[in-house]
Amino acid sequence: MTDPLDPAAPPPSPLLLVVDGANVVGSRPDGWWRDRKGAAERLRDRLAREGLPGHPGPVEIVLVVEGAARGVASVPGVRVESAPGSGDDRIVELTAEHAGRARLVVTADRELRRRVTALGADVTGPRTVLD
Repeated sequence: MTDPLDPAAPPPSPLLLVVDGANVVGSRPDGWWRDRKGAAERLRDRLAREGLPGHPGPVEIVLVVEGAARGVASVPGVRVESAPGSGDDRIVELTAEHAGRARLVVTADRELRRRVTALGADVTGPRTVLD
């Protein structure tokens, strides 16, 4: 364990915010189904602009997309991961890959919430990034 008062100690990793793009986009009936990629891009842009509302510290944001939303590009402040298969599986992989740091997953999917909390991540619903 590093000493936080040691000036030579590396700074702590920022909070990792993993956003279930399909679940968050699908939480509002605003016509997203007509243009899934466009809806994912709008969510990405909102995340890049607003970050994690109410969180004062640095945040590393990863937006996971799947299906028709694959191919959405990353932008400064938001890394986009196109899941080769299930978006939920990619979110679980990312959560596991970053064990030992603070992780917050944004989803309303009950099974995904169970899987990532078993790995020690915190979870919150889509309103956290939409309201």
